[in-house]
Amino acid sequence: MVFKQMQPSGFEQVVFCQDDRVGLRAIISIHSSVLGPATGGCRMWNYATEEEALTDVLRLSEGMTYKAAMAGLDWGGGKGVILGDPKTQKTPEMLQRFGEYVDRLGGHYITAKDVGMGADDLRQVKRKTRHVLGIEGDPGSSGDPSPATAWGVYHGMQSAAQVAFQARSLKGLRVALQGLGSVSYYLLDYLVKEGAHVVGCDIDSAMVERAVKKFGIEIVHPDAIYDVKCDIFSPSALGSSVNPKTLPRIQAKVIAGGANNQLATLEEGYEIMRRGMVYVPDYVINGGGLINIYYEDPIRGGYSKSRAFDHVAKIGQTVLEILERSKSEKTPSQIIANRMAEERIEKKRRSIS
Repeated sequence: MVFKQMQPSGFEQVVFCQDDRVGLRAIISIHSSVLGPATGGCRMWNYATEEEALTDVLRLSEGMTYKAAMAGLDWGGGKGVILGDPKTQKTPEMLQRFGEYVDRLGGHYITAKDVGMGADDLRQVKRKTRHVLGIEGDPGSSGDPSPATAWGVYHGMQSAAQVAFQARSLKGLRVALQGLGSVSYYLLDYLVKEGAHVVGCDIDSAMVERAVKKFGIEIVHPDAIYDVKCDIFSPSALGSSVNPKTLPRIQAKVIAGGANNQLATLEEGYEIMRRGMVYVPDYVINGGGLINIYYEDPIRGGYSKSRAFDHVAKIGQTVLEILERSKSEKTPSQIIANRMAEERIEKKRRSIS
């Protein structure tokens, strides 16, 4: 079963980690190391089944390969998952044991934080391996990735506006921002300063209150965000927000936001193109956080915010290239982005073969 799941997408290695003494059950997936060490966070989640955990780690590690490739990083794609309830089953001993398994891979996999794992948890992992990045508060850390992610989304939006409206800035454009969490909070600062008009929503009243107090934006009910008349619809919360039920309601010309897995299926990409809309592939536009962590690596001279953010800003040029190719080749933008990532990986593969 495992080999059947690995084969179609060319996974390199899957490692199953178990230690009953500390209650550890974990899976590390290395999708590709062609461009460099397979990098991706570790999440702890109370999966219903082992099969569900395996499917998730494979999907996530493959996504990291494409994200790193499109971000122009010398990293491949990897991911780790620990099976269990992060609120009740996590222990220092479990995390340290996971760190030992990471260390056995000798830098072939570099881990970081993800859902269910915080900075203190990563410090426990780091007691057993140096192959950990993105620990907020540690010397040389890049800190909270949200500002970098927002910086990338902002530049991606600018490029999308250039293609869709021939606009040189976002000034005067109306943006429907779905979700007002950490990334959106920093994104709001960029949008408001440039003169965009933002309509937002969130299921968390505290997030709504914070955004209104700081930026004075218009707020609508979470379900009503799809019906807002706007230029840019920005999914920045849960995945699959663009689906067969919601897409006909979206009145924007552009879909560009920080959320992961925005399209429910590939078919939504084709429907977006048929409707004459512009979609910015999520794993491209939200790659700023990964780029930010990349600059923690001592090999690159240690963390430098200016170098990291300069690199993040290049997301705008990448988005422009994707959208121009999408238009000329009459192919959905997410497929173009996949092709571009694969082209970069294949070029590197040929150079080292």
